Amino acid sequence: MLEIGWFSARLFFKGKLLRDPMYFVRQTTIGISVSALLLFLLAQAKVSLWIPVIVSSFLTGVLMPFLHKDLKLK
Repeated sequence: MLEIGWFSARLFFKGKLLRDPMYFVRQTTIGISVSALLLFLLAQAKVSLWIPVIVSSFLTGVLMPFLHKDLKLK
């Protein structure tokens, strides 16, 4: 299992894993932006900081598979 992960990481950093790397970058940027905006908006509430962090992380974890569902590998 570790060997497969290492092989995939090497291909990723060589630029040979993804068919369209800009699609990956764009979708990941959208997910990070939504997460940061959500965290910022929730942090404005008068609650402990750990609650907005948990909510933002959970919703980002739900959003990322939806954003990367059309990701194509070589």
